[in-house]
Amino acid sequence: MQVFYSELARLKYIKVINHLIENWSLQTKNNFIKKFDLKIQQIKLHPNSCLESLEYKGLYKCLVTKQTTFYYRVLKNQQEIEIITVFDTRQNPNKLNKDL
Repeated sequence: MQVFYSELARLKYIKVINHLIENWSLQTKNNFIKKFDLKIQQIKLHPNSCLESLEYKGLYKCLVTKQTTFYYRVLKNQQEIEIITVFDTRQNPNKLNKDL
């Protein structure tokens, strides 16, 4: 399966990376990228392995770290996975609704 990022997900991913570089360390950033990439590999092999939303049919939540999740959907016809958004779990959860 191919994985692609929505424009919003791409921007939010870059924002997380920049935050890690500015406020933590290069090693922290690299560890995050490795964890994120492992999760991408997981959903490529097992697209339905993450928690499916009860509110939004066909939307899955993937926990990367305690502070970061991403939401994705499987596009069955094209055999693709779209990463819709990357979300900082410390934010107000109501902010997530506008991204979805």
